[in-house]
Amino acid sequence: MSLFGAIKLIVILYCIIGIALYYLQEKLLFRPTAMAPGDAFTFNTPFTEANISYDENTRFNIVQFLPANDSTAKGVVIYFHGNRENVNRYSKFANNFTQHGYEVWMPDYPGYGKSTGKLTEQTLYAEALQVYQLAKAKFPQEKIILYGKSLGSGIATQLASVRDCKRLILETPYYSIASLSKRFFWMYPVDMVLKYKIPQNEYLQKVVAPVSIFHGTDDWVITYNNALRLKSLLKPTDEFITIEKGDHHNLNDFAVFHQKLDSLLEN
Repeated sequence: MSLFGAIKLIVILYCIIGIALYYLQEKLLFRPTAMAPGDAFTFNTPFTEANISYDENTRFNIVQFLPANDSTAKGVVIYFHGNRENVNRYSKFANNFTQHGYEVWMPDYPGYGKSTGKLTEQTLYAEALQVYQLAKAKFPQEKIILYGKSLGSGIATQLASVRDCKRLILETPYYSIASLSKRFFWMYPVDMVLKYKIPQNEYLQKVVAPVSIFHGTDDWVITYNNALRLKSLLKPTDEFITIEKGDHHNLNDFAVFHQKLDSLLEN
């Protein structure tokens, strides 16, 4: 093959891969598991469900886990989960908060669980705001904690940038979706083609509430160095908690994670 032919082939492959990535980016970023409206959740803890009708095609489903021992809730944790499956995958983490007397509200994103509608970045923000407003009808803002895990960290941070809360807690967050994409697709104009950008770095600078970030040094999904870039954006009273040897999925297995989280929830 001639040099010209080789260059031509490289350009063609570059274009084909780029086009494929553009149209497949939702499948790379979101991995939902849908449920029928009549399907039943089965959890080993008390819970209720709430639904918010947003428009004729969009309904947000929220699972509301209740405090242990039927005690009166001292507040609510709005938990924005990661990009895989639905609330069923993350329900096991509700006990981290219910044991401290908090309700835990876990909304599923459109296409996840029983939530319906078109999934867009703006819809994610709109859902978060709708859930917050529902919580605000029951709890004052000083009793509302926003919690974001992985993908959900950017959604929680955006909400905290426009609404007051007691605290923002982030588990395995990212600097921005664009920064994550550039790690793998540096050869493409990522900022121009991304449909979902979620610039957590920009939102974090507007958050007035106290912020606590948890991240593991062995996280290969969202690297520690990517999350560490957020540290310079924190207020002097905020904190970045490093979990040595922690990865993207196992921070809940570390005693230091629970010790710090418990101290935050006890205050």
